Order: sequence, then C-alpha cells, then structure tokens
Amino acid sequence: MKRLSLKSVIAVAVCLPSLSALAQTAADWPSKPLRMLVGSAPGGGTDAMARAVVDRLAPLLKQPIVVENRPGVSNTIAADVTAKSTDGHTMVMGVSTAHAIAPHLFKLGYDSNKDLVPVAFVGTVPNVLVVTNGLPAQNVQQLIALAKSEPGKLNYASSGAGSTQHIAAEIFKDAAGIDVTHVPYKGSAPALIDLVGGQVQMSFDTMPSVIGQIKNGKVRPLAVTSAKRSAQLPQVPTTTEVGMPSVQVNAWYGVYMPSSTPKAIQQQVHDLVNKVISLPETKTRLEAVGAELNPISQIEFLAFHNAEFKRYGEIIHKKNIKID
Repeated sequence: MKRLSLKSVIAVAVCLPSLSALAQTAADWPSKPLRMLVGSAPGGGTDAMARAVVDRLAPLLKQPIVVENRPGVSNTIAADVTAKSTDGHTMVMGVSTAHAIAPHLFKLGYDSNKDLVPVAFVGTVPNVLVVTNGLPAQNVQQLIALAKSEPGKLNYASSGAGSTQHIAAEIFKDAAGIDVTHVPYKGSAPALIDLVGGQVQMSFDTMPSVIGQIKNGKVRPLAVTSAKRSAQLPQVPTTTEVGMPSVQVNAWYGVYMPSSTPKAIQQQVHDLVNKVISLPETKTRLEAVGAELNPISQIEFLAFHNAEFKRYGEIIHKKNIKID
C-alpha cells in the first residue's frame, strides 16, 4: 500500500476544514432572510413572475424573501447587484433581456456567462403587439399602412433599451419597412401608463404586463409573437399568421445566483423552484397571465441560456440593432 507523504497529509488536513465548512454552509442555508432582485418596476412581467415564485418559495426555505425592485438598463442593474453580492442570500429573477440580449448591446459591469449561474428555469411568455385605442389601425396590415403614410410620427414604447419589447419592435420595423420611434421606459408599468394615455401609440409588451389592460379594453392587441396562439388571447393571430414569421420573440424567466454559490445550495434552490412552479396554485396564477411554465434540469437551463445568448447575439448583429 502506497503511503502518503507528509506534504500530502498536510495538504489534506488544510483542505478538510474548508470542505467541512462548505458542507455546513449548504446544510444550514438559508441562515437569514433572502433577497430576490427584480430588474423592472413593480407591476411588470418580471415582477409578476418573481412574486408568484417567492410567495411559495419562502415557506419552503423557512425564511422571508424580500422582493427588491431595481429597475433600469434593461433589467441589468438587478443582475449586476446579484453578480457582485457576497452575502450568500441574494438571487435575481433573471429575464432574457438581461441575460441574453443586453450583453450584446451594453458594456456591463458583470459577465452574464461567468459571474451568474442559471439555477432554475421558470417559464416563457409571448410578447404582444398592442396599440393605443386612439389609433385607427384594427390589424397589423392597417398599422403598417398607417406607419408608412406618416414616417417617423408613430412612437413605440418598451420597458427599456435592449428589452424583448425593443428587439421585437426593431425586427418588426425591419420586416415591415416602416419608420417608428423608440421611447424606452424603466419598466413595463410606466410604459403602459403612457400607452393607455396615448402618449405613445404601440408596444410589443410581455403578456403578464399587458394582459390586464387588454382584458379591461384599455389597449388593443393586434398579434402575439409566439409560434402558436396564446390560450389567453385565442382570437389574436400570431405574427406568422399575419405574414411576419421573423417576428418571434418570447420573454423567458429563471432564477440566477452568483456563480460563487455552492453547488449544493444551487441544487436546493433548483429543486424547490421546480416544486413551486409545479404547484396547481402557482400554475393557475401564472398561466392566467399567459405564462408557459416549464420545469427543466439545471443542465438544460444552462444549455438554453447559452443557446439564447448566441441567438440574440446573431439577431442583434444581423439587424444592426444599436442603443441610441
């Protein structure tokens, strides 16, 4: 039997406390209240997804979870704070805007592929092309004709530069050959206020943000950007059905944590979030706002993140989308 050298024994001894501490950290976590950061204002789609998850996740973790809204810069402020957190109790409700789109448009203070780790996928929602009720366009063809008759006069709102709303609208502009002006906001909620009021004329907002205004008759839906019609808006055609198959942009959401988070804790959060979104009450709550929930493994979420990062990078490069 091969004997360990003195140097090897010392090395093992030095490592043992740290390994033990790591195991203890995972076993005792969480040891205090947690934060779930949200990169948009209250009332937006990301906020709705976060609160639906947090309401059921907190009791399972036996600690309060404070939802902290940090709107701005395409949801990246919240992601940046999470990436740089060292308290071991901070996570972010990630959205495609921050993790797959913004890195191609902004110089960020964090690396979306290195400083944060995708932990638990929540689901996807389609974007919906909606217009203010004061606009005479009753369908996509009429909207395009109106925009062409008055180049540059119509404005479209988004929850921020680099958001899925922004990307979808720019693809739409390119496909339709129209000139409309981008007006970015700090989240969907303030954008919708101006859309309802007529200060802006159109938006490609996410379903959770805009479904209430649609059902209340405050805005008019013209198309959804998903591959198939939404169960919440079965009467509204897809962009493919109206002859614009290139305009397919869905927002997706998932929990991210700092990459320094121990694997055991990542697994714990992953398992519990998957449990939460499988609960009938959570499914009912989120499906009511158009979300399609999709529990997948952490490895599958990582692969999805990487694929979406690449896909949006190619779209942004091909369409030459830039931040004004």
